[in-house]
Amino acid sequence: MSHSDRVHAFRDDILGDLDATGIAELIATKQVKPREVTEAALARVEAVSGLDAVEHLDASRALEASDRDATGAFAGVPTFVKDNVDVTGWPTGNGSEAYTPRLARTDSDVVRMWSEQGLTFLGKSRLPEFGFSAATEFMTRPPVRNPWNPAYSPGASSGGSAALVAAGAVPIAHANDGGGSIRIPAAACGLVGLKPTRGRVVPDKLDTTMPVKIIGQGVVTRSVRDTARFFAAAEQTYRNPRLPAVRLVERAGSARLRVGVLYDSVTSETDRDTRLATTATAELLADLGHRVEEIPLPITQQFADDFSLYWGFLAWYLATTGKRTLGPDFDVARADNLTRGLADAFRRGMHRFPAALYRLRRTERTYRAMFTTYDVVLSPVLTHTTPKLGYLSPTLDYDRLFARLQAYVGFTPLNNVTGGPAISLPLGQTRTGLPLASHLSADHGDERTLLELAYELEEARPFARIQDT
Repeated sequence: MSHSDRVHAFRDDILGDLDATGIAELIATKQVKPREVTEAALARVEAVSGLDAVEHLDASRALEASDRDATGAFAGVPTFVKDNVDVTGWPTGNGSEAYTPRLARTDSDVVRMWSEQGLTFLGKSRLPEFGFSAATEFMTRPPVRNPWNPAYSPGASSGGSAALVAAGAVPIAHANDGGGSIRIPAAACGLVGLKPTRGRVVPDKLDTTMPVKIIGQGVVTRSVRDTARFFAAAEQTYRNPRLPAVRLVERAGSARLRVGVLYDSVTSETDRDTRLATTATAELLADLGHRVEEIPLPITQQFADDFSLYWGFLAWYLATTGKRTLGPDFDVARADNLTRGLADAFRRGMHRFPAALYRLRRTERTYRAMFTTYDVVLSPVLTHTTPKLGYLSPTLDYDRLFARLQAYVGFTPLNNVTGGPAISLPLGQTRTGLPLASHLSADHGDERTLLELAYELEEARPFARIQDT
């Protein structure tokens, strides 16, 4: 792959190569006006329109918002919201062709939190249908493309957000994660993506009804400091008293950590490039003075099977309640092959669901037991590098698609089921120049350790930039 394959909007404008913190500082010190920033971001969005990452764009509303005084950690910084949360006056489509989205009457809680950080919403980013897939592809609409090479997937389900941030259209974008949907696209697009501890950020309305609460709200960014600043600011809006405060993390920690390393998942061995990248991160951690050792898998194939049944339950729930929750024209027959296949698989295996729920809930004990011996667990994010578009297409036969997805997404669901925090860091590249990431997990409430370690790794091995030749 040559650098000419890359699609990005970085240029010599007022945004330059700045991250969200840098742009916020320019606005706060009145070196630039918020409207100028919004106008530059809108021009960049247009420049990368071929990535098909935008679901809904509202330039006039964004410009009007940028003319009003804003306060907060990211006052005046442009962003996109993933199209599975409500923004007043905008449709919420959830990436689905099975219904006509209605205009939202109110902002969701997570959007209100974002508003308090002062961010300027340009529009909504695309996701695969209901966020079920690990690739942002559709039955009839064009797929979202990876800016590092548009023949490849940007991951999912926050694929639109990740593509826009990686391409330089905006420096930060909303993402959420129910099985890897922050970390997977961050890994595919060379970004930082942290899934927080369960209950850390204001809860999603769907998550409050789930028997196992798996969704975490967050962001994808190009720098550790942007991610750290976001979670510190989020804590000012919603503070969970049952969790230790993260506070603003601004630098690497001094403690030398005990790091356990996993190389393979229960669903698949990792490919050559992925294993080499994980080994390189383990060696870097050792060189930095951390104690690093390989550890056995904490789970078995039973966990993967149970999570797959839970995944099916979510599709079945949407299929059976869609007319009431999404709109009277919802028609499951118009849903994609993955949604319908998952729902059908759950119907066939529904009798196994109570036992699966019991085992999934008990997995938290196994997960947290690792952190009596280790401070952090290192693994790949995914079992192989991001695939070409079409490999995970929802037009495929369900059995083939499901087998590919289960093998690919072998590491990330553990943190959703157990509630533990985890971060994806772009510390490597494939032989063809695509991003490769490392996955770091910690005990409940210990985002601070992950962020401190992320700063240290970012300094020791600066992240590759798409605009560099």
